[in-house]
Amino acid sequence: MALSNGFLLYPKKENALIAENLRLKNFKEFHEPLDEEERKRQASRCMDCGVPMCQSAIKLAGMVTGCPLHNLIPEWNDALFNGQFENAVRRLLATSNFPEFTGRVCPALCEKACNCGSKELSDSVSIHDNELFIIEKAFAEGYIKPRIPKIRTQKKIAVVGAGPAGLTVADMLNRRGHNVTVFERDDFAGGLLMYGIPNMKLDKSVIARRINLMEAEGVKFVCQSNVGENVDPASLLKEYDAIALCCGAKKPRPLNVPGSDSNGVMFAVDFLKSVTKSLLASGLKDKKFFDVKDKNVIVVGGGDTGNDCTGTCLRLGAASVTQIEMMPCPPVNRSENNPWPQWPKILKTDYGQQEAIFKTGSDPRIYETTIKEIYSKDGNVSGVKTVQVEFKTEGGKRELVEREGTEKDLPADLILIAAGFLGCEDYTAKAFGAELSPRGTVLTKNERTYETSAEKVFTAGDMRRGQSLVVWAIAEGRECAREIDKYLMGYTNI
Repeated sequence: MALSNGFLLYPKKENALIAENLRLKNFKEFHEPLDEEERKRQASRCMDCGVPMCQSAIKLAGMVTGCPLHNLIPEWNDALFNGQFENAVRRLLATSNFPEFTGRVCPALCEKACNCGSKELSDSVSIHDNELFIIEKAFAEGYIKPRIPKIRTQKKIAVVGAGPAGLTVADMLNRRGHNVTVFERDDFAGGLLMYGIPNMKLDKSVIARRINLMEAEGVKFVCQSNVGENVDPASLLKEYDAIALCCGAKKPRPLNVPGSDSNGVMFAVDFLKSVTKSLLASGLKDKKFFDVKDKNVIVVGGGDTGNDCTGTCLRLGAASVTQIEMMPCPPVNRSENNPWPQWPKILKTDYGQQEAIFKTGSDPRIYETTIKEIYSKDGNVSGVKTVQVEFKTEGGKRELVEREGTEKDLPADLILIAAGFLGCEDYTAKAFGAELSPRGTVLTKNERTYETSAEKVFTAGDMRRGQSLVVWAIAEGRECAREIDKYLMGYTNI
């Protein structure tokens, strides 16, 4: 596969990052792709593995490792190395609907499971960047054309929610020849891809390109249609043969402390959405977002969304950004109980934190800390009281406890809550009569199915599994589409 000794001949190279001082000036994507010859060399590092763990998506010690889409990674790496670009994209699209999304925002579970990245060998293959190169090359060379079904069935499906899961369900069922309409409550399709991920991480023209392609293939999009509010679910049940609920897990976890009702306390996704909408509408000139210029911002949560808030606030000219995280700082290297090919639970310094370090000289993250109280002046946030915390297990019960004498006051003008989600916003599911789990997700008939308790109503993505990755939403969308097709036709060839 590719070169048998390519991983010994060439070191791993990833797409370069534009320097912090330059990328902080705008909201453009900040990765610089390698040239074609270097990308071929990177593809040559893919070995002829007996068991390609990268595409296996197997469960080890309770953790899934490898690609949930079972992408045919060795095949398209070999085609890329040999300059067979049409074949490379053909094999890539055989398992992945939207490589241009995952090639930008996926944390690359495949790379962490790559045999080449095991302790005994060198470093993993740059699968993530290879994938992005293949799909962008395909668009640039005109390999991607509308695939319009030659035969249409008389079946009609309504997909509620145009995030990655909903888009995947729509794409698969449309390809099968069914008639698909996607209902989206926002003004543009994409879900969290559109308004939950900043433009510098995923340029919105990439989403528009895919939506235009899907429309050319026959998928209908009806935006600003909030099913359960301004669209009657009963009418959809009457008009359509099947319904797919793919509304995500967008119920944010609140910050229940004194002062949390002050002006200047916002959920992170609401903030990011306002910035993106203003950026697209006016280049930020309309100021229809919380202006953080010269203000002190505290981000509650150290995950990807918290990092996105940090990078966004720095671009908007914040005086300071502090990320507060309850968990301890992860180790720099793998621990003994976290071996390859598991996901490495190690310290990751993402682009937003890198930019904060560049600007201030220090990491913006404070670990084992939470907010105890929010101070306000004239109803507006003016500061916070923090306290260090730790998890202790007593009597078999794990509890979060405060460390005495560790309280500290910090200045704050804006608090962004990026502390995760509590499941779906349940009004749409309830409107269709679908049952919910104690976790706030939509229940299916069993853990392996996508059919809900309501007749002809299915669900997929975060709405079914809880807050997760884009790649998992796509994987669930593909499986959900298969199940819907079988429900409608009695069999499936998807």
